[in-house]
Amino acid sequence: MSRPTTHLGDRLLLGVTVLVAALWIVPVLWVLAMSLKPNAVLQQSTWGLLPYPFTLENYRNLVTLSATPLWLFNSIVVALAMTAAVLAVSSLAGYAFARLRFPFRRTLFVLTLAGLMIPEQAVFIPLHTMFAAWGEHNTRWALVMPRVAVPIGVFLMYQFFRAVPRELEEAAELDHASRFAIFWRVMLPLSVPALTTLGLFTFIHAWNDYLWPLVSATRADMYTVTVGLASIQGNFAFSEGLGSVMASAVFASLPIVLLFLIFQRFIVAGVAMSAGK
Repeated sequence: MSRPTTHLGDRLLLGVTVLVAALWIVPVLWVLAMSLKPNAVLQQSTWGLLPYPFTLENYRNLVTLSATPLWLFNSIVVALAMTAAVLAVSSLAGYAFARLRFPFRRTLFVLTLAGLMIPEQAVFIPLHTMFAAWGEHNTRWALVMPRVAVPIGVFLMYQFFRAVPRELEEAAELDHASRFAIFWRVMLPLSVPALTTLGLFTFIHAWNDYLWPLVSATRADMYTVTVGLASIQGNFAFSEGLGSVMASAVFASLPIVLLFLIFQRFIVAGVAMSAGK
């Protein structure tokens, strides 16, 4: 009796999973279809998941916009710089909390994790005031630095380094390796799955970030893709049509989707290893 019941439960769970996945994917397909339809057709009706009649005119209008390459360049520079900085800070801090013994280690670790409970918006005014006093607004430096200290990144690397057997470090110490050499040559290569996961999440967050670039970057030449495309959507909706607005949404999301599809196996491996499994 238990086996048929188990099969029925598995089928129900699979059905619910498929339903939830369909509910998530249908709006995405709808946006993609509208971005590939002529605006004249969309003025009559926006229904339909098939891009018929098909056109790439909306994407051509977006790419030929003079500011789009600069916004792409800003987003790439900011996302890569933020990812590199977060990986460096999180890996060093995570290793220190997991392996080193120093005064107030537990207290500092608890304070670091307490940052997870502070809403991001709560520190916007202090951050804006601080960078304004330094005269750093409208610079890529100001877009990167407020996101470098990431408590969840420190915790992720801390969990990973705790799961690494100490025998590996002890073997390196027998070869007279320094503490930094052990970190650089032993621990860091082992943490590639966790670093890949953290790096991908950081890159996605940096690419999709809208609120802080909107506050800090007030000049059009310092806009990221999200802020730049949002600034023209109102004009596009009236002058170019709904299809151009949907094309801008797909254009901004496509790099992140491609990155996820390429590195998804590293995400699973990194999360599993960081959980100590």
